[in-house]
Amino acid sequence: MSIINKIKQNIAKEINQAVKADIVESENLVYPSRVDMGDLSLPCFVLANNLGKNPAKIAEFLVKNIKPKGAIAGLSALGPYFNIKLNKAELAKEVVNEIESLRENYGHNKSGRKQKIMIEYSNVNTHKEYHIGHLRNICYGDAVNRVTRANGYKSIPVSYVNDFGIHIAKTIWGLIKFYLDDKISDGINKDLEKFSKYENKGALLGEIYARANKAIKKDKTAKQLVEVIMKKIESRASKEYELWKITRAWSIEQFAKIYEELGIEFEKIYYESEFIEKGQKMVKELLQKNILEKSQGAVIANLEKYDLGVLVVLRSDGTATYPVADIPLAMRKFKEYNPDASIYVVDKRQALYFKQLFHILKAIGYKKPMIHLGYDVVKLPNGMMSSRLGNTITYEDLKEQLFKKAKEETNKRHPDWSKEKIDSTVCALVLGVIKFEMLKINQEQPITFDIGKALSFNGFTSAYLQYTYARIQSIVKKAGIQNNPPEADQQAGKLKVDFNELFEEKEHNLILRLAKYPSAVKQAGKDFNPSEIARYLFELARDMNDYYHEVPILKSDEKTRNARLALILSVSQVIKNGLDLLGIGVVEEM
Repeated sequence: MSIINKIKQNIAKEINQAVKADIVESENLVYPSRVDMGDLSLPCFVLANNLGKNPAKIAEFLVKNIKPKGAIAGLSALGPYFNIKLNKAELAKEVVNEIESLRENYGHNKSGRKQKIMIEYSNVNTHKEYHIGHLRNICYGDAVNRVTRANGYKSIPVSYVNDFGIHIAKTIWGLIKFYLDDKISDGINKDLEKFSKYENKGALLGEIYARANKAIKKDKTAKQLVEVIMKKIESRASKEYELWKITRAWSIEQFAKIYEELGIEFEKIYYESEFIEKGQKMVKELLQKNILEKSQGAVIANLEKYDLGVLVVLRSDGTATYPVADIPLAMRKFKEYNPDASIYVVDKRQALYFKQLFHILKAIGYKKPMIHLGYDVVKLPNGMMSSRLGNTITYEDLKEQLFKKAKEETNKRHPDWSKEKIDSTVCALVLGVIKFEMLKINQEQPITFDIGKALSFNGFTSAYLQYTYARIQSIVKKAGIQNNPPEADQQAGKLKVDFNELFEEKEHNLILRLAKYPSAVKQAGKDFNPSEIARYLFELARDMNDYYHEVPILKSDEKTRNARLALILSVSQVIKNGLDLLGIGVVEEM
């Protein structure tokens, strides 16, 4: 339990003793919006409802009957609010020592009680471009994975790749038409030798897919040809199927490279092609059990009496829709890992589908919680994106543009740096930008990705947070306590610190902000909302920079200097911890 929660518990106990009733809990104590109200506040309405008394009178009663001691420096009443001012030196000592003791584990809790939760994300399509819309899914899923682990869950990250749909047939059609002279010879590998010059063949497939979509609109026979190709792939015994296997590997290789660059690791990756045949057999079983039914030649799940509409499982032409693979996939996941809950990170526009899918799975017998975590779209400043239309920014394009801009800025700042140092710093900045821009906004809101604004060193950006961390490392290095830069924060414990020296109001504000970090982690885990961490880090960095500009650190006397160094080292540790929950690394020098 964090220090601030222990303090809240003790205050709640004092209040309950004063009113002779067990009413107030630590959660009832809140952070007031006004500085003059103190550091903690109890809205006395909860007591008024239970005791049948005026809340303002109760606040006055508590001020008279509770004596300031320990962490409590002063008490006051303001209307129905009972306000508490905390002992600055005592709070600073407890918080800084807790951070120094727990280090990378500061903010973690055990609320998850080691429950197993499976998180499925990065449900990408092979044979399509990997664009910035996909990045929201993978960054959000990875951050949820990290945040839930920090909250004491045993999370199991998995990915599900759509490698067996009509979009693939469109790409294969485009590949044959535009690159293979409308035919596949007996020597497929020889046909594909011309592509050896392409370093990223997965990205090439995305280009072909976009080109094919445009061409299909103008070619009246193309749609039928695509359907024929799809059936040949489904037969698993044709030249088109062999071409599918080779090109599928191109996409998978591209995904693996992106995951490595982003630092994403999965326990397991599932593929749709593994489940189609199993799902088609299962359809027959579910028809016999009356979970599914036939309608006008199609197979459906009629869920209208549950206000969930009708879900088509097999079309009238016999082709499969999503649940044909999703049902056996869910069963496989429960069988292999037996999670206490199964989470799906998928575009919020699929909300109805997942309600329908979960209903079917419960009817089959899977009763454990299944949760759909939806997120909104990523837009460009000039409007929406579409893979089908080809008006996207691919991951490779985005990375290249960000790298170019970040390198120009870093070269200006540090003309004396080596190429290796510049490249490693720029890489950390770029990955930070990509992830932070996808996470700083609540997942239910749309994102407008503006490359120019995303790399700013001011405002609500990852560069601002990384710069704040680097600034602290620069200060402690000048203080002579950073002999081994990456481990600088380990040396805070060597400082002789008198916490009474932290008398500035901005120092107290920083301490309070640090004390709130565990609550931010817990809230982010409860809501599956990493933007809680992003907002917290921005507020902490803003407080730190205000403090740096207005309060001397290195120019103060030794006792005050040591206390202030211990404080900012704690700030740097919490920034590092928070960024790690977002999958972002720190930069030691900028």
